[in-house]
Amino acid sequence: MESWLKAALDYIPEWIEYQMRQVGQPGAVLAVAYRGKLVLERAFGLADLDRGTPLTPRHRFRVASHSKTFTTAGLMRLREQGKLRLDDLAGRYVAGLHPTVARATVAQLLSHSAGIIRDGTDAGQWDDRRPFLDEAELRAALAEPPSIPANTRFKYSNHAFGLAGLIIEALAGEAYGPWIRRTILEPAGLEETLPDMPIPRGTPMASGHSMRLPLSKRLVIPGRNPTRAMAPATGFVATAGDLARFFGQLDPEARRSVLTPESRREMTRRHWRVPHYSIPSWYGLGTMSGNVAGWDWFGHGGAFQGFLTRSVALPGSGLSFSLLTNAIDGPSTPMMEGVLHILRTFAQMGAPRGAARAWRGRFWSIWRAFDLVPMGGKVLVAQPALGNPFQDASEIEIKGRNRGRIALADGYGSQGEDARILPGRGGKPRELVLGGSRYLPEGLLAAEMKRRYGGKPGRRAT
Repeated sequence: MESWLKAALDYIPEWIEYQMRQVGQPGAVLAVAYRGKLVLERAFGLADLDRGTPLTPRHRFRVASHSKTFTTAGLMRLREQGKLRLDDLAGRYVAGLHPTVARATVAQLLSHSAGIIRDGTDAGQWDDRRPFLDEAELRAALAEPPSIPANTRFKYSNHAFGLAGLIIEALAGEAYGPWIRRTILEPAGLEETLPDMPIPRGTPMASGHSMRLPLSKRLVIPGRNPTRAMAPATGFVATAGDLARFFGQLDPEARRSVLTPESRREMTRRHWRVPHYSIPSWYGLGTMSGNVAGWDWFGHGGAFQGFLTRSVALPGSGLSFSLLTNAIDGPSTPMMEGVLHILRTFAQMGAPRGAARAWRGRFWSIWRAFDLVPMGGKVLVAQPALGNPFQDASEIEIKGRNRGRIALADGYGSQGEDARILPGRGGKPRELVLGGSRYLPEGLLAAEMKRRYGGKPGRRAT
């Protein structure tokens, strides 16, 4: 593993820990795989707020629309076996469809371009007001005409992937769940992934959680409900570690995969741009894609009652990631983007060397927290509160063991001024001085704030 990557993986959990505390999230798990092997797997916070159960990397999460990637992999495997083509019509395999739906191709279903309704005329399953559709209900919905003509734009549809699951069952001659486990999950080595609930008794399962509003507190949303006929679209239950390794295997350059490189290229290439969306994004076959920090990525996200999850791979790099959160407003996407920004910065500046390696740690004032993060021969002054902690970061040139100079700062900063670390007992940093400002370790600042403000009655803000 490259030295810059190891240094980045040392800092990423520190940044995530701050982000979790800042936004008051119940829990999160991050897994990073490199060339097929897990190199980081870390849990933060709680699996269940009511019980106070600590979250672990072994806890399963509802990963929702990650299911679409597994379903697509299953159909691509059937294609490799010569059992279907991407331009085959859905009506060839599934009877009772509306004539226009029957003319949708497999590729249109997997790229969300068949024009099929997203979640039916009653989407209460997503608000936990009704069960997910059984097969009869799904077939009844697919007997209705599509919402828009096929091949006119990207239009996300869970029902389209429910139909994809029916095609698999028609070709396999058995239920979707057992077939996808035997054909995709087991060959990929995914021992902590299942296509739907329930999971075996005793398996650790994270609970979902509501947002704080409108009750000013989070409530537990169990998230144990089966998704039945919609499992190919949203049923999967998995760990971050399994997802990170699976998406790494979908890289066309990966050495190990259940699919051929040709199938992987077809899945991960950009078929449709996502319209009316402020961030440039694309969809392939069962995969999302985009660019963060100058790096192209592919992957998928998932939203289930009480869970928001995200997995990405950086093609050609050997790196893949999964970040799972157990709250309905979990910042899985912005935190994943932050992880990519951190990695990009370390890749550009390199692992710390020389005297810079000793300059690290988190320091606080009443205004903000700063992280000293050494890279190359310099030290960056990161702000862990930001989505990209290195955005506009000041840089310190090291002049001695505990002495430096702010060599780069924005126009409102302290360009050219001194930077010092004042050691305390045992040589541990007691204080950071940047220009004329003093920053303390968290415990010392907390004690100071309590002395200065803790005993005084607050005045209601107007």
